[in-house]
Amino acid sequence: MKTRIISILIALLSISAFAQKKEIKSAKSAVEDENYEEAKALLKQVEGTYKNEKSSWQSTYLITKGNAYLGAEDGLKASIEDLKTAAASFKEALELGSNNAESEAGIQKVKAALVNSAVADQKQEKHMVASNKLYEAYKLESDTLYLYYAASSAVAGRDYKKALEHYESLLDMNYDGSQLLIQAVNVETNELETFQSELLRKAAVQSGTHKDPQENRTPSRTGEIAKNISLIYIELDQPEKAKDAMVRAKKENPTDTGLLQAEADLYYNLGDMGKYKEIMTSISEMSPNDPVIFYNLGVSAEKLEDFENARKYYERSIEIDPTFANSYNNIASLILAKDRDITEEMNSLGMSSADAKKYDELKLKKIEIIKEAIPYLEKTIELSPNNINAMKYLRSIYQQTGEDDKAAKITEMLQSKE
Repeated sequence: MKTRIISILIALLSISAFAQKKEIKSAKSAVEDENYEEAKALLKQVEGTYKNEKSSWQSTYLITKGNAYLGAEDGLKASIEDLKTAAASFKEALELGSNNAESEAGIQKVKAALVNSAVADQKQEKHMVASNKLYEAYKLESDTLYLYYAASSAVAGRDYKKALEHYESLLDMNYDGSQLLIQAVNVETNELETFQSELLRKAAVQSGTHKDPQENRTPSRTGEIAKNISLIYIELDQPEKAKDAMVRAKKENPTDTGLLQAEADLYYNLGDMGKYKEIMTSISEMSPNDPVIFYNLGVSAEKLEDFENARKYYERSIEIDPTFANSYNNIASLILAKDRDITEEMNSLGMSSADAKKYDELKLKKIEIIKEAIPYLEKTIELSPNNINAMKYLRSIYQQTGEDDKAAKITEMLQSKE
């Protein structure tokens, strides 16, 4: 009798195992036919028992589940919850050690889906949805770049608590965020271009289209992170915590000029102009012959509407390197900002004789201002011949000052570029 009962149990187990394999096979076929909901339903029927199978079948189940939840277009239409389920399934399959290539490919698809859909969400100003997706992308392979972007999206979404969590984690990991750029100068345009690999750059140099191969590192993001933490604390009306965050960051990077600029910005926002000027002066003294430092100081001062010092910093960068195109361009921009103010005032005037007189006075002043920008824009275009915006501004100025021949030449240049 006992033997018969054992035989029946074995038979039942065999039938059960056969049924599980059948459901998994059917689910896999459904995924291949893009019937993802059907595949999910089939997999749910065996989700409590699939672990009774051999590791190869468990792996097949998990990979099939991952693909089912990834769904159409490699996950671009999947919800964040479905993408998390897919990621967990692929990772579990990878831990089993079977079908590693498929598991790895699945994880990469999930990551791509998370990042690409996050970019689409950002364009639609769904910043927190994007932030959550980028954070999930970070968790897949601990890629700190995605944690950095998750924090940035959280700031845009005004979830300052979440942004602080991410930024603090980055500082705890001593995240730098700088990248090595593989570059060479384009012979035709004389502009520095970046290549995806050293092999591609080597081929371009050997073909003669590029010259002067070089490696340059992008600026550290530590200063930006510390700055954002401080700004968040200012937004939360916690200035002391803002200062503490900056002190903490400086302990790790005491000579990081980007971080020092962030500290200067902090004191500017707190209204401590004395401390702001002190730090800005110390930065310039640390690197008295670096045009990039003075250009960055100019950008920082301009953002804080310290226009007088911004122009001084740009001019200093040009003194050090007369070929620094961006500084010429930014000085022109500062000059033309005054023109915009005058234009607004002219447009606000009425039709009275007093207003007409005022209008004529302002028009003469306007012409004087825009003429001041001409040499800076001309130099910008000379050094950066693909700067379309500079060309358009210069053409507009020539038209307003009656220099039609020069305006026509700029039009020809624009037509050749567009």
